[in-house]
Amino acid sequence: MGREADERENGAVSGLFDLVMLLLLIATALAVAQAKDLVAAAILFSGYSLTLCLLWQHRGAPDVAMTEAAVGAGVTTILFLVVIARTTRREK
Repeated sequence: MGREADERENGAVSGLFDLVMLLLLIATALAVAQAKDLVAAAILFSGYSLTLCLLWQHRGAPDVAMTEAAVGAGVTTILFLVVIARTTRREK
């Protein structure tokens, strides 16, 4: 009986983690969409990618999580910042 209770508790914690991560993903996506400062939007997008990376890792897909971290949070953010540096920082 103790093992079943532990499994239920782990499932509840896992579900709570998923819920918190999904709410954080929605919040960061909305923040990116509302940001007028493009550098802030790029940094928020990086946070979105890192949150998604944690969610993929938690769901048992470490290969997808590492790809998301490298491409989504790493390369894409750097490319956004380089492009913003070559253009205007604020959206009109």
